[in-house]
Amino acid sequence: MLETIPTPGDTSWFTQDRFGLFIHWGLYAMAARHEWVKCHEAMTDEEYEKYFRHFDPDLYDPRAWARMAREAGMKYFVVTTKHHEGFCLWDSKLTDYKAPNTPAGRDLLRPMVEAFRDEGLRVGFYHSVIDWHHPQYLIDPHTHPQRRHPERQQMNVGRDQGKYAAYLHGQVRELLTEFGPIDILWADYSFATDQPEGKGRDAWQSEKLYAMIRQLQPKIILNDRLDLDEGWDVKTPEQYQPRQWLRVDGRPVVWEACQTFSGSWGYHRDEASWKSPEQLVGMLVDTVSKGGNLLLNVGPTARGEFDARAQERLAAMGRWMKYHGRSIYGCTQAPEGFKTPQDCRLTYNPRTGRLYVHVFAWPTGLLHLDGMAGRVKYAQLLNDGSEIRPGLNHEAIAQRADMGADTLTLRLPVRKPDVLVPVIELFL
Repeated sequence: MLETIPTPGDTSWFTQDRFGLFIHWGLYAMAARHEWVKCHEAMTDEEYEKYFRHFDPDLYDPRAWARMAREAGMKYFVVTTKHHEGFCLWDSKLTDYKAPNTPAGRDLLRPMVEAFRDEGLRVGFYHSVIDWHHPQYLIDPHTHPQRRHPERQQMNVGRDQGKYAAYLHGQVRELLTEFGPIDILWADYSFATDQPEGKGRDAWQSEKLYAMIRQLQPKIILNDRLDLDEGWDVKTPEQYQPRQWLRVDGRPVVWEACQTFSGSWGYHRDEASWKSPEQLVGMLVDTVSKGGNLLLNVGPTARGEFDARAQERLAAMGRWMKYHGRSIYGCTQAPEGFKTPQDCRLTYNPRTGRLYVHVFAWPTGLLHLDGMAGRVKYAQLLNDGSEIRPGLNHEAIAQRADMGADTLTLRLPVRKPDVLVPVIELFL
C-alpha cells in the first residue's frame, strides 16, 4: 500500500469517503452561460448589477439538494460561499454584496449547511480569493473583467490590495467561526505568479491567512491553491484525470479530481457536452483506482433547483452506488503485484482485503487475470452477489493463449449485467 505524505489537516475520513458534491451557485446562474460570464464578456459592475437586482431563487430547497447528494452516494459537499464575481451566499457583516440584499432576502448558506449535515454529509466551503467586485481589488491583466480596459492602470489608482486581503481574511474568519466545524476549505485560486501583476501568496497574505485557518479549525482540510509550498492537505487536478496517483517530489499525496457534468461549473442552459452516467461512473472508478477522490459539480439554476440533466445523472449514479459502493468507499489503488486486465480498473479495500475488478468493456466469455491463480478464494458479481466460477484449466489456457500458469481465468455470463459498470468482487 502506498503511504501518502502526512497532512496537517484530518484526511482520515476523506480517503474513506471518496465521493463528494461540488456546488457552484451565484448570480452567474441568471446569465446561464458560464460562471466566468462577467470576465468573458468584459462586463462592468454596472452591467452585472442586473443579476443582483433580480436574484430570487424561489424554488430553493436545500433539503432536496442534500437528499439527492446522499442518494447519489456522496459523503461530503463543497459549496461556493463566494465565487470570483464577489457575491456572497451568506449574511456577511463585511459587505452589502450578499444574498440577503437581493430579492432572495435571506442567508442561503446557513440552511444549506444544516440540510446537508442532517443528511449525514460533511461540510466544505469553496471561497474565492479572487474578487472582481471589491473596490480595493487590483485589476490585473490576467483574469479581471476590466483587464483590457484602456484606462486599467488609472482605474487602479487608490486601490489597496492589502485592504482587500484584510477583507478576504475577515470573511474567512466569519465562515470558520459562524457555521460550526467545517471539514474542507477550498480556496480558489492563485495565478500567473511568475508574471507581472500576477496574484499569489503576497496578494492574499497567504501565510497569515493559513495561520488563522489552522488556529480556528485545526482539523480542516485545505486545498493547494493559496500559492503555499507547505500546509496544504490535498492536490486538486481540475477537469482532467491523472494517469497515475499524484505525487509531489516523488511521494504520493492525498488528491481529489474536481470534475463537471458538462463544460462549465455554473449553470449553463445551452451546454450540450454533458457526460453520460456511464462516463461519470467510469470517472469515479478511475479516480479511486489511482488513490483519489472525485468531487463532482452541480450548477443549480437561478430559481434554485438542480436542473433535470443533473438530477437524472445523480439518480443514475445513486442506483449504481447502491450495489457497488463497497468497491468505492474505503478503497484505493490495488497493491503492487496485481495487474489490471485490459479495459478494466482495480480498486482494493485494505481493511477487508477484497479486490474489485471494474469491467469497462464486457468480454466474451472469459476474463483473464494475470498473476492471480491461487490468490482468490471466491469471486462474485457485486450487483447481485452471484458466483463467478473459474474458467478452463489454467495450464490448458496457458498452452492455448500463450499465458502464464499463474493466470486466473473467470467464466463470465454471456450478457453484460444490467448496470453501468459491472464489478467483480474477489475475496483474496
